[in-house]
Amino acid sequence: MTDDLQDILSELSEDTRLPEEPELPEAAGQPEAAEQPESGSAPAHAEEHDMIRAILDGERSDGSPSELFGLTPPESLVPSQPVARQRHLLLKVLLTLVTLAVLGFAVFCIVWDVKQGTADKLYPVGDIVRVQVVRQMEPHPASALVDENGRYSFEGIAETVMPSIVEIYTYKDDHMLGSGSGIILTEDGYIATNAHVIANAESLSVRLNDDGDDRYTGTVVGHDTKTDLAILKIAADHLPPAVLGNSDNVRLGETVCALGNPAGLHSSITTGIISGVNRKVRAESTNYEMECFQTDAAISPGNSGGALVNLYGEVIGITSSKYNNNTPFGNGNYEGLGFAITINEAMPILTELIEQGYVGGRVRIGIRFLENEEALREAAGAGEKLPEELNGRGVRIRELDEDSDLRNTTLELGDWILTMNGKEVRDYDSLNEAISGLSGGDSVHCRCGRVKEDGTLQTFEIDFRLLEDHSGNY
Repeated sequence: MTDDLQDILSELSEDTRLPEEPELPEAAGQPEAAEQPESGSAPAHAEEHDMIRAILDGERSDGSPSELFGLTPPESLVPSQPVARQRHLLLKVLLTLVTLAVLGFAVFCIVWDVKQGTADKLYPVGDIVRVQVVRQMEPHPASALVDENGRYSFEGIAETVMPSIVEIYTYKDDHMLGSGSGIILTEDGYIATNAHVIANAESLSVRLNDDGDDRYTGTVVGHDTKTDLAILKIAADHLPPAVLGNSDNVRLGETVCALGNPAGLHSSITTGIISGVNRKVRAESTNYEMECFQTDAAISPGNSGGALVNLYGEVIGITSSKYNNNTPFGNGNYEGLGFAITINEAMPILTELIEQGYVGGRVRIGIRFLENEEALREAAGAGEKLPEELNGRGVRIRELDEDSDLRNTTLELGDWILTMNGKEVRDYDSLNEAISGLSGGDSVHCRCGRVKEDGTLQTFEIDFRLLEDHSGNY
């Protein structure tokens, strides 16, 4: 008899035990109940219990096999283990089988993938796979480029205005002369720059502010040396024109950005403030006085023709050059001192250059001359003695243009012009003031001087007519 069968029989004995009869309380006046049989004698139901146990044990009381109605009890009525343990074992077997199946399938897929390659690229075993890791950049939200007042951050200025800035390359005899910057004014390719950027160039090329290195052939529409402004044209459409501001609204100390291509460094931006307003600055080539902004934003060679921009993304000036030595637009070492022609002064000039290729009302005399101070220094260096009357008075003639009306007078090279229309002249400004308001063809009366061999000054008077200037060189 196995231990499991004994456990079952114990459970059965517990289930078949008759409940004990409760003791009845003794009634008053009744005789005591009969005493229970002594130990060793069993009640009638105990004999039945022993009979059932004998049948289930398959034995008689004498130890021989027992049969009930001639049959031996089937083995199915006597389980080999409890039902709960059977179910627990079955679940463990099933879980083990499922786990083995999943692991087997995973191993199969890995082996198959390694042998055959990935579904996307089909890389065979042994191939060298090059992987490019790209850093995912967070896109700039609108608030990072412009604030609640509509003012751009420096990043916003670069992103918004820089596409309107171009780089200009100049060439002569198939050699590059230099480079500068320009500002796109119209979608169809009109570009503003400085006149000195394109000076002496035989051909031009223009590079846009994009990722490509394509260059467009540039054509000079017109230039005005007096104001150091010029207009180019390229054959292109749908260009991003710059937004032009009102330079009269610019305040001292206002934050600005300078955009251009200094030293050939494509698409550069520097920042600073407006250090001065209403600065009267002279162009080196003509000494003509222009109204400019002074700024400490870095402006280097190559920036010329670029844009000075406020924080609203508006062009308020055209960067011209740095202040150098004794004159602006020369070669010196002053740092943090840059200038830009105000856009309000530049736009009337640029508009005329676009519309007619020249600035109307410009006149010229047709001469090259030395200002008084320069002429005195040159004479002293050459050992030439000049009369006292020329100290601080007059300009000395160096060249006469072929079409100048002065060739029809007695004026010669080396002579001095002392007055024009009754006004003394000694430099570019005073000469320009003397003919201000006059037009081409108007007559000018001059008092002139000639230094004789004995060092005395001989004076004489002449009249000549002004020339209308469409060349932009005066």
